[in-house]
Amino acid sequence: MKKIATLLLAAGLVFGVATGASAIDFKAKGQWIMSFDYGQNGNFTGGKGQTGYNNKEDDFEARQRVRLQLDAVASESLSGTVYFEIGEQLWGKAGDRNGGALGADGASVVKVKRAYIDWMVPQTDLKFRMGIQGVELPSFTTGSTVLNDDVAGVTASYQFNENVGVTALWARPFNDNSDWRRGNHQYSSYMDNMDAFALLVPLSFEGVKVTPWGMYSAIGPNTFRQGDNFLAGPWGTGSYAKAGLVPVGGALHKNGSSALNARKLSSYGEAWWGGLTGEVTAFDPFRFAWDFNYGSVTWEDDGRMNRQGWLASLLFEYKLDWATPGLYGWYGSGDDSNPANGSERMPTLSANNTNRFSNFAFDGDPYIARNGAIGHGMGGTWGIGARLKDMSFVEDLKHTLRVNYIGGTNSPTMAKKLSLNGLYANSGGVDGVAGMEAMYLTTQDSALEIGLTNTYQMYENFVINVEADYIALWLDNSKSVWGSRHKQGLGVPETRDAWNVNASFVYSF
Repeated sequence: MKKIATLLLAAGLVFGVATGASAIDFKAKGQWIMSFDYGQNGNFTGGKGQTGYNNKEDDFEARQRVRLQLDAVASESLSGTVYFEIGEQLWGKAGDRNGGALGADGASVVKVKRAYIDWMVPQTDLKFRMGIQGVELPSFTTGSTVLNDDVAGVTASYQFNENVGVTALWARPFNDNSDWRRGNHQYSSYMDNMDAFALLVPLSFEGVKVTPWGMYSAIGPNTFRQGDNFLAGPWGTGSYAKAGLVPVGGALHKNGSSALNARKLSSYGEAWWGGLTGEVTAFDPFRFAWDFNYGSVTWEDDGRMNRQGWLASLLFEYKLDWATPGLYGWYGSGDDSNPANGSERMPTLSANNTNRFSNFAFDGDPYIARNGAIGHGMGGTWGIGARLKDMSFVEDLKHTLRVNYIGGTNSPTMAKKLSLNGLYANSGGVDGVAGMEAMYLTTQDSALEIGLTNTYQMYENFVINVEADYIALWLDNSKSVWGSRHKQGLGVPETRDAWNVNASFVYSF
């Protein structure tokens, strides 16, 4: 903490001197979160030696995170922003990357989350943002399930009139990370860049908003290579790309056994996504919103690593004085029965979004509570849900109740082949298997999620949030699906329902 205090003090002195010498206006924003979780069966299994919430955490954990944003504003046309993040820090956990144990001196706890400049071309409405920035592709329902994360790049936006705008983006998610040897030659940072180019056209009319968009990416053959393993990483914070860009296991033979690295990658892979999202509020207080996304990742060198599919979602809601009831649903394409032809689930680059349909099954918690029990992305699943959002009967106290029924769209035969080769529905969450979210659900599997969020605005800048979530899971453990593991002498893990209760104390300014 001494290092953090010194850093902030030095920044304050610099800003104080700069403020006195020029017309720069310095603004500060921040957020402190203290979060306490208690839950069990986060991997939907227990017993047989596994204890705690999952194979990484205890039933009860306490953690915290601090974010500080400093803006140096010269004018409406020029500003710079640096955004620091301290944590998440797990209380009691030692190590440079955590610093939550006695002494609290983690050397790598303070991170630069974002750092960019904003500027406008003189006498025009053309705006640029350059640097590490938050990028979220358009969505009016769930939040983007393709890309919602911090990434280095350049964004240009222009508003033609009150109805039509355009945003163009170049981002570089990965570059100069590979290190491998061929014969007597050591290669580093060779053909290992991933660059993405996106175009968004937001259209806004009275009572209607629509945004068509598209994104193309070139993926170097060595982008995730270390040694002779083409998918060893690094995958970025959270490893969202590891689960979302490739098929299960990276590449498989027709019988489900691993084919990873059997064919060497020497040429760039290609990825592209397209979508159409919008909302209709012309019939206020009724609101209707939709998303449709399609994506594809292809490799000329090894078609077994290809992945392509789609995801669509709908939302209907009606705003009342005391709450906003809503009905919604989604459907994502799933894998067929042939592992050797790649994956038929929609690829995702980073689904690190605050999912608006689910706080626990998917990545929907707005703070740092446990979430993503089913997965961060929604590919390979379908679902219907109902919610009562922002119910309020007492001043400054709101509640949101949601119920979701979730099913899988992946082939049971695919699961049988995976199971025969030692994998299970939760191998993504337990072992971090490439191409798998926390749970891999087939058309024979389903889950029911019930969640209640309670938010109390104690002060203008201080919120207490208490959330309780429960997921009942039904997996087909018959010998024709996940139970085929018995043929290999492997036991079938006991399926248990996941649940968690969280209390978060949030100070924002």
